Amino acid sequence: MYIDSHCHLDRLDLTSFDNNLDNVISAAQLAQVNQLLCVSVTLEDFPSMAEQTAKYENVLLTCGTHPLNQGDEVDQNLLAKLSQSPRVVAIGETGLDYFYAPETKAVQLDSFRKHVRVANQLNKPLIIHTRDAQQDTLDILREENAENVGGILHCFTETWEMAEQAIAMGFYISFSGIVTFKNASVLREVAKQVPDDKILIETDSPYLAPVPHRGTQNQPAYVVEVAKHLASIRGQSVEHIAKVSTENFNRLFKLK
Repeated sequence: MYIDSHCHLDRLDLTSFDNNLDNVISAAQLAQVNQLLCVSVTLEDFPSMAEQTAKYENVLLTCGTHPLNQGDEVDQNLLAKLSQSPRVVAIGETGLDYFYAPETKAVQLDSFRKHVRVANQLNKPLIIHTRDAQQDTLDILREENAENVGGILHCFTETWEMAEQAIAMGFYISFSGIVTFKNASVLREVAKQVPDDKILIETDSPYLAPVPHRGTQNQPAYVVEVAKHLASIRGQSVEHIAKVSTENFNRLFKLK
């Protein structure tokens, strides 16, 4: 069994699935992807995301505002209120992205701190997006006591040094289809070093479809390709990657 630890079901173009999310979930289940974490990118869109996925017992949710989706400051009280839903197992995605939006750095920093504070308030893990902001990301996690709740550095593309420090704070490292890309040799070296008990797999669908689907819309069923590539990189069986990533997901979110 596989788990897609990060996808955006509400962002999929469903025209290729007969305009029916059921078909996305069915395709995932046929690929033995039996659980999905649907990740929020804005508080405004969270209610709609929750409604679209309400009937799927195998779909868990997060609540938060992506660092690239911030025009204004995050309403911390609203974030806390929405995140109290029992379907919400994590806070985010949150974090810092200085690659695409360095001009919003101040707003991002403020939002990130608020997300960590809500995570601590509700005792729920964090889903972290970080790009070109390694030191600030690590500093805020430390300063706001994020080790109390832990979480995931999702779609990881940074250095082993960052991964190692995040792992020391109780975070898991999640790999997406990027690890299958031809130009991702440095990331593959990082993937070799992450301990079995801290590794997760994801699609980040509908984005970043893995080889051999690159260039098409991504979907949760394709997380199997990420597992296959990680198995090859690490000299392990795909069954082993499926097993440890599932165990890690369940441990982090206290599901079993």
